[in-house]
Amino acid sequence: MVSLWQAHLSFVLLGFVALCAPRFTQPWRPWLLPVLVALSFIPVNELPLAAYVRSFTDDLAISTLVLLAWVALSRLGLVQPLARPHRVQMLLVFCVLSLVLYPATLGLTYVDPYRWGFNPRPMIVLVAVAALLMLWLRNTLAVWMLVLGTLAFALRLKASENYWDYLVDPLLATYCVIAGLMQFKLWERACSRMRSVSHSSSN
Repeated sequence: MVSLWQAHLSFVLLGFVALCAPRFTQPWRPWLLPVLVALSFIPVNELPLAAYVRSFTDDLAISTLVLLAWVALSRLGLVQPLARPHRVQMLLVFCVLSLVLYPATLGLTYVDPYRWGFNPRPMIVLVAVAALLMLWLRNTLAVWMLVLGTLAFALRLKASENYWDYLVDPLLATYCVIAGLMQFKLWERACSRMRSVSHSSSN
């Protein structure tokens, strides 16, 4: 039941953030949330629509849900947009977590950090230190992402028994890497270089 509610929450938050990207949707934003909630319960072949979206995204990490909720509140004007220094700090924290985990899961290293998440006391200590650092830097979003991810793991709010699954997921990792590159304008340089290479090869 918890995972099903998580599927509905993921559907609503992902849909809301995506639909709020165009500026012309601004007058309708307060109405989008109830509409998306209703859509998530529409049955298709005896399963709610949210369950089908979950089959593509899997269960999102709690930290991802916190980030999506923050973005949704920001789009509604209920919280201030994240300042650039705080955005960079948050991206850095979760880029580091992603770069520790995913190269190994892709078979690029011999170390398996995913198994650390089954007995995560050292990890929890390191995350607590990171959360205290973010608190000292007054980075509210990063603190909530780390703390709520850890609290959800302690309460086993997801089906997974692994701490990593509460902190990072492929969606969050992809966003943090791309957004981090864009912060330093490396993404535009890489795209420009790829376009120039493809243009020269076509000639």
